[in-house]
Amino acid sequence: MGQRYFNKEIETMSRDELSALQSEKLKKQVRHVYDNVPYYRDLMDKKGVKPEDIGGIEDLHKLPFISKSDLRETYPYGMLAVHLSDCVRIQSTSGTTGKRVIAYYTQHDIDLWEECCARAIVAAGGSKDDVVQVCYGYGLFTGGPGLNGGSHKVGSLTLPMSSGNTDRQIQFMMDLKATILCCTPSYAAYIGESLKEKGYKPEDNSLKAGIFGAEPWTEEMRRDIEKSLGIKAYDIYGLTETSGPGVAFECAEQKGMHINEDHFLAEIIDPDTGEVLPDGEKGELVFTSLDKEAFPLLRYRTRDICVLKRERCSCGRTHVRMSKPMGRSDDMLIIRGVNVFPSQIETVLINEGYAPNYRIEVDRVNNSDTLEVFVELSPENFTDTVGAITAMEKKLSASITGILGIHPVVHLVPPKSIARSEGKAVRVVDRRKLHD
Repeated sequence: MGQRYFNKEIETMSRDELSALQSEKLKKQVRHVYDNVPYYRDLMDKKGVKPEDIGGIEDLHKLPFISKSDLRETYPYGMLAVHLSDCVRIQSTSGTTGKRVIAYYTQHDIDLWEECCARAIVAAGGSKDDVVQVCYGYGLFTGGPGLNGGSHKVGSLTLPMSSGNTDRQIQFMMDLKATILCCTPSYAAYIGESLKEKGYKPEDNSLKAGIFGAEPWTEEMRRDIEKSLGIKAYDIYGLTETSGPGVAFECAEQKGMHINEDHFLAEIIDPDTGEVLPDGEKGELVFTSLDKEAFPLLRYRTRDICVLKRERCSCGRTHVRMSKPMGRSDDMLIIRGVNVFPSQIETVLINEGYAPNYRIEVDRVNNSDTLEVFVELSPENFTDTVGAITAMEKKLSASITGILGIHPVVHLVPPKSIARSEGKAVRVVDRRKLHD
């Protein structure tokens, strides 16, 4: 079967046509935000920019940035660009620090978002003949509602399972012959293990594809999931602030995720200076929502580090591709010349069955960087047997080395021995500056 598209005209549009469409939408959106969001209007006024100064996408760099701290400052209604009576839904971030970010949606915004998710499902081989099992969480989290709506748009039979209750997931998967699985990669891996424990082989299920996102995952993890479930695993990207999953998705080529550029305008900037970087350079991803009505963010700094590629994709889609995020700009460490993100270490801990309660300590001894990772044991896996602890530390150290390429010294410590914080947890202690 050849390439399939949900909206071929848009997904394969020429770059010139796409740029013209983006410019037209951007001009309208800037006017909409300026007229209806006083907070952003003040930012523009301080920068000396008026809506008429934006003639097209070439003028995007003139607009001010916005970040998560702005969204917290304006909580709950300060970034709303329509009357509340025009909104039909909210979604919200997980809110691990401070105030949650609330995103608002008009019916038009939901239709737009669901189309983006439908494109992702079709790119993974989905059609109205498929059975799509959605095991992302429902409720405030965007994963479940986004893929649920996208599946409906495609016309697939949708199993709105939500997360957890793995026995029931497996029962429905097998009995209803689910063909596409949508969940976090770590849950997909867990379903694969659970199927094996129940005596199923990969060929016993009807799955052909999985659409996995919402957390970092490695290529190694992709291959393991593909093997355990007998599927092709696709990446999907999104964030609540821009709508949810479906901002970008992988096609069958799997050489980056196509950004739905008719709805989201992407830039890569230097995280320190804010300067726009050329395509192919690594930097912080910034998104502008081109046609969202209720919660339209202009130049929103995602903090995700990645690369944009515009070379034509053999799938026929013309939309720019983004690499898998390589970490976040607000927490990168350079240790022995290697870029290290706490999120990478956290991913390893979760995959190895540890709770993400940890502290990273970096120092410099004899002009060489040292990396120590202190990891809290949960009451379930706590043991006071020295041999068992040492073996667990070695195994975890090897797993982290496999991801980072540098060797940490791992210390497993008793439950609740790492200090808790009311605000953002202090994950990193970098003592090297004391020696510089």
